[in-house]
Amino acid sequence: MKLTNEDLAPVAAADRTWSTMHFAALWVGMAVCIPTYTLASGLIDQGMSWWQALLTVALGNVIVLVPMVLNAHAGTKYGIPFPVFARASFGVLGANVPALLRALVACGWFGIQTWFGGLALYQLWFALRGEAPPGPEAIAAAKLALLGATPGQLFAYFLFWCMNLFFILRGTESIKWLETLAAPFLLAAGLALLAWARIRAGSFGDILGQPSKFQTTGQFFAVFAPGLTAMVGFWATLSLNIPDFTRYAKSQRDQALGQAIGLPGTMLLFSFIGVAVTSATPLIFPGEPPIWDPVVLIGRVGGAVVTLVAMLALSVATLSTNLAANVVSPANDFSNLAPERISYRTGGVLTALIGTLIMPWKLLETSGAYIFTWLVGYSALLGPIGGIMIADYFLVRRRELAVDDLYRRGGAYEYSRGWHGLALAALAIGAGVNLPGFLLEAIPSWKEGFVARAAELAAGTAVATGGDRAAGFFRALYDYAWFIGFFLAGGIYWAGMTLRGAGQSAERGSPPEPAPAA
Repeated sequence: MKLTNEDLAPVAAADRTWSTMHFAALWVGMAVCIPTYTLASGLIDQGMSWWQALLTVALGNVIVLVPMVLNAHAGTKYGIPFPVFARASFGVLGANVPALLRALVACGWFGIQTWFGGLALYQLWFALRGEAPPGPEAIAAAKLALLGATPGQLFAYFLFWCMNLFFILRGTESIKWLETLAAPFLLAAGLALLAWARIRAGSFGDILGQPSKFQTTGQFFAVFAPGLTAMVGFWATLSLNIPDFTRYAKSQRDQALGQAIGLPGTMLLFSFIGVAVTSATPLIFPGEPPIWDPVVLIGRVGGAVVTLVAMLALSVATLSTNLAANVVSPANDFSNLAPERISYRTGGVLTALIGTLIMPWKLLETSGAYIFTWLVGYSALLGPIGGIMIADYFLVRRRELAVDDLYRRGGAYEYSRGWHGLALAALAIGAGVNLPGFLLEAIPSWKEGFVARAAELAAGTAVATGGDRAAGFFRALYDYAWFIGFFLAGGIYWAGMTLRGAGQSAERGSPPEPAPAA
């Protein structure tokens, strides 16, 4: 079986052209997007004050930067993408499991981002015609029963989908060009939206003076704990497949410094914009709840010129983020399944098709579903993968890989017919402990029953049973899904490899390649 093609092969040293500026711009382009805005504004919608929301965002992004830089190391040193890097820990065939799990999450994100971009084009159409967009009642009445969206929304979605497809077919260099061009423009557009909120709502003291809705510390932590996990989960996807980008880095310094400059600061800045503007909307539109969706908000602003500029900015932001964050990884992951048949471009087209089939607009019905079910839910799946890969590369192999063996059968990473049972078992355990909590959150009837039972126990009208205690335990675990999965799976893998002495024997089949970029 062939294990390589042009897209999966190591990048030659001469082709590693990405500098600190490129990585910083990459993260600015990915972080300045509608989901980042809604991530922070959703915490306001859930009851946090502005500083509580920003603290949660900042802490989550500092935490996720650590596995991001660690996983990036192998990509820079050996020029290999994520699915090939995963072969070292999961086996040359077993790597398809984490690669496909990551790819499916990316397909979901591709659909979500494309839906946001399509909504921006939808609003832009009415701005160009000088008309007000339809209100919520008109949109609800026009929705197609089976699809859950209006014909106009679906047309705009597929138009934006085609724009993504154009860059997919152009390849990764077009993404670097788009990110570099878009980054300064996107920040300026976000600051303009903040200035509008400041002018319309009054001073920042008025905007940010609204207190938290939580009455007790327990109420705060009930939102903070899963909220922090969601912040980490937001970029848990990129913390796995970051080698897809750092394989083009000139040096370790370029990738590490570029990411440190571009990720936390940009996320905090754009999150502040989301927090401040969302906090301002009750002052601008008295009697209404906070408007946490910027596309909906801009439709309420009025003025064809303002809407035109804003929607163009949102479209560029969404396009640049979608291509970098949600196409590169699944395209390589699908290619890893059958390298001789699936190229990067074919994998990108598959991503776009699957991302549409999931009907992403149904994942965005409420801020609670977006944060606590989608973000925390998939972090429970991806955290264990990151823990295993980092434990394998840094603790077991001491950053030394036999690159030739990553691309052939029968080498150091063959394990049992291409599958590494220990890594797969650690993944199953790390993700499995969070499954009951995910079901309690994701299935409406289970969630309603759990909440109702908790209220009865708190009021003293019911006596706790073993089932109540088990449900409460697993639901509490789920609030920390990424952390538990990361450390549990990584710890199991490291302990198992240490006991088997695999850290010394795995590289005996062939010597490690020298590092052309350190």
